[in-house]
Amino acid sequence: MNPGLRIEDITHQIPAGSISEASFVLNSVFREYPKGTVHLIGVDSIALSDSGYLAASIEDHFFVAPDNGILSLVSERPIQQAVALNGLTIASSTFPEKEILAPAAAKIASGVALSDLGKPVTALVRLTQRQLKTSRQQILGFIVHVDHQGNLITNITRQAFEQICGGRKFIVRFGKERSNRIQNYYHESEPGDCFVLFNSLGFMEVGINRGNASRLLGLGTDSPVNILFED
Repeated sequence: MNPGLRIEDITHQIPAGSISEASFVLNSVFREYPKGTVHLIGVDSIALSDSGYLAASIEDHFFVAPDNGILSLVSERPIQQAVALNGLTIASSTFPEKEILAPAAAKIASGVALSDLGKPVTALVRLTQRQLKTSRQQILGFIVHVDHQGNLITNITRQAFEQICGGRKFIVRFGKERSNRIQNYYHESEPGDCFVLFNSLGFMEVGINRGNASRLLGLGTDSPVNILFED
């Protein structure tokens, strides 16, 4: 449709149907691209509402995706505009990423307005991410993403940890493992040892140096990570 378009593949490593992991990855990276970039989301593409498939603008970026709730998790800011791609929907399609979403993405990238692709939509499927549970004595968080090395990324932020910790001693519990130390770098632990640190995104990350923490610890998305503080 437009051979001059530049296409970049962010990842094909999202577990099948995992909207929560897909939204975490996309929320983490989409702002690294220029405003006006079109992002095609092909996770759990069997749409859950009458809208079927959507084109939307969020934070001056464009997204094409099934109406399965993922767009409500991509950003904390409201959707600027959304239209239903009903005119492009193929009822018998078994490959909507190719037959529905890709043509819409190409049209938007070539300058077609969202309003020319479908009727406005205001009632989208909405989902809610797991939230931290905090008190003076503890933070209860959850693993939201397992990266390609098996490291476990949680929804516990550095800001939340520092606000509650206040310099107190603590224990981080994940599965059967415990740690009373937060590292600054991956290499500070010995090969085969667990580590806990805050990554470049500001989220607590748990892993094993030179090992796959998800497999070796038996933990994955939605597994709890608990931090207990001493008085």
